[in-house]
Amino acid sequence: IFAEVLYDALQEDSFYNTIEKSINYNSPREAMVRYFDYSIVESEQYGDVVVPPNHCYGISAWTKPLRQELETERSQEKKDFLETYMGGASLRTYNAIVDFMSGKASSLVPENAWYLSILGVLPQHQGKGLGVGLVDKILDKTDNAGIPTYLETFTPKNISFYERLSYKQVECIYEPTTERSIAL
Repeated sequence: IFAEVLYDALQEDSFYNTIEKSINYNSPREAMVRYFDYSIVESEQYGDVVVPPNHCYGISAWTKPLRQELETERSQEKKDFLETYMGGASLRTYNAIVDFMSGKASSLVPENAWYLSILGVLPQHQGKGLGVGLVDKILDKTDNAGIPTYLETFTPKNISFYERLSYKQVECIYEPTTERSIAL
């Protein structure tokens, strides 16, 4: 159910829209829901996931820094998933965006930083402060341990939300595959 929540919540996100447009199967929506489900499981395995207690309005998925061999394994599993379930064009699109973003972020982000990979709140629940609860739990944990966190957003209206959580925009970069700017 949370994969469908993410699909509905992230309709305005250029990253996911661009990937969805590259899917060469009959049901791009179904493929994207499967992608979100995979991403949730991936975060459960390699990071952390926050869901609200007794409700399904949103979710946050985080990744932690991994040892190189584990990161290589995680990355290959994701590529295999994308090619198998979304097609070669989606894999190439995903790689182009992620490789570009990673190249830009590598000089700006500490190696020990946790990454807010996905945050989604259903549109009818947005603007009520519920997203904060999906981020605060991890921020409490990382702040207490002295671990930095970071995120990227293609959605300009999200910047003020993240600023309220004490994130600072360090750079705004034009990403060529999505043809949109991304805030780091």
